[in-house]
Amino acid sequence: MNPLLSRLQPYPFERLRQLFATVTPSPDYPAISLGIGEPRHATPEFIKSALTAALGTGLASYPATAGEPTLREACAAWMQRRYGLELNPATQVLPVNGSREALFALAQTVIDPTRAGATVVHPNPFYQIYEGAAFLAGAQPYYAPSDPSRNFAVDWDSVPDDVWARTQLLYVCSPGNPTGAVMPLAEWQKLFELSDRHGFVIASDECYSEIYFRDEPPLGGLEAAMKLGRTEFRNLIALTSLSKRSNVPGLRSGFVAGDAALIKPFLLYRTYHGSAMSPVVQAASIAAWNDEAHVVENRRMYREKFAAVTPLLSAVMDVALPDASFYLWAGVPAFWQGNDTAFARELLAQYNVTVLPGSYLAREAAGHNPGQGRIRMALVAETAECLEAARRIVQFILSRG
Repeated sequence: MNPLLSRLQPYPFERLRQLFATVTPSPDYPAISLGIGEPRHATPEFIKSALTAALGTGLASYPATAGEPTLREACAAWMQRRYGLELNPATQVLPVNGSREALFALAQTVIDPTRAGATVVHPNPFYQIYEGAAFLAGAQPYYAPSDPSRNFAVDWDSVPDDVWARTQLLYVCSPGNPTGAVMPLAEWQKLFELSDRHGFVIASDECYSEIYFRDEPPLGGLEAAMKLGRTEFRNLIALTSLSKRSNVPGLRSGFVAGDAALIKPFLLYRTYHGSAMSPVVQAASIAAWNDEAHVVENRRMYREKFAAVTPLLSAVMDVALPDASFYLWAGVPAFWQGNDTAFARELLAQYNVTVLPGSYLAREAAGHNPGQGRIRMALVAETAECLEAARRIVQFILSRG
C-alpha cells in the first residue's frame, strides 16, 4: 500500500459520526442538520431538462478530457461577464468534475516531491482536501492561521520566510470555508509578490463566490491579477464549481482557469487519470453557466435566510454575518469554556440539531487549534428549517444561563 495513505486524517464528518455514536437525540424534536455544507435549494428545472435531453446521444461515445469547445466557451463567457476577463477557452479553461477533485489533482500535477522540504501552505481552519492533497503528493502542509480580529482573514504574515522558500503550492479559499472571509486586493498583491519571489503556484478555491451578502461581489483571484496588470496569470489557477452556484452538488461539474502554462500539464495529468466529464453533464453545465437569473434568485434566498437567522443567534453567541458563503462561524458561549465538541454533543442530545465543531476543521499549529471554541453552521436548508434550528440553539444556550 502507498505509505502516504497513513498520513491522512479522518474526514470531519467521520469524526462527527464518532462524536455522536453514543448520543441519543431528543425524540421531542425533529432532526435538523446544519453540519454538512451540501446545497439543498431546488435544482433549477432547465438544468435538469438539459441533462435529460442529452441522454439520447450523450452516452454513446467517450468524452475528451478537455471537454467540448462549447463548454469551455460557456465557462470563458461566464468569466467575462462575472469578472471582466478575456480568457482563451482553448488554453486557459479546463472543465473538471467539481472543484474538489481538481483541488486534489492539481497538487499531484504541481508538486515535485524530490525537492527537499516540499511544502503546501493553506489556511487553518480549512477544507480538508488541501491537506490530503499535500500528503499524497509527497509534500508537507503548513497551516496558516486565521485572525479573529480581521473577520478570520488568514494571517499570511505569520508564515516564516523559510517556509515560503520551500513552498511549491499555496491553497487560497476566498470566500473562505468556514469563515466566509473575502480577500481584498492588497492581500492578493502580497501573495503574488511572494509567488514571484519563491516560484510557487497559487490555487484559488472560489466555489462560494456567488453567495454573498453585500452589493459588491467577492473579488476573484484572476480578477485581482488583472487589476494588478498580471494578464498572463503567471502561476495562478482559479477553481470554481456549479454545486453552490446552481444547487447541483450531484452534477460534479466545475472548471479551472488561469495560467496556460499550468493548464497544459494539468490536462496531461487528467488525461491519464481518466477525468473526462460526461457529455450529459457537459450539456447541463453549459445551460447552467449560460444563465444568471437562477443564481440571482439563489443568492436572494440566502440573503433572506441569513438576515432572519443571524440576529437571533448573535444575541446569544459570538457570530456575525460573513462576507460571503453559506456558513455561520460562531463562538461557543462561555459556559462551555471553549469546548466545541461538548457543545455539539449536548445540542444534539437535547434539541436534535447537528452542528460541526470548529476544531474538526483545523489543526493544532504553534500550540493552538484556531477552530477550537467555535462551531460551523451550514444554512443550506429552507429558511423555515434554519429558523427553527436557530430558535432551538437560542433556547439551548439560554437554558444554561
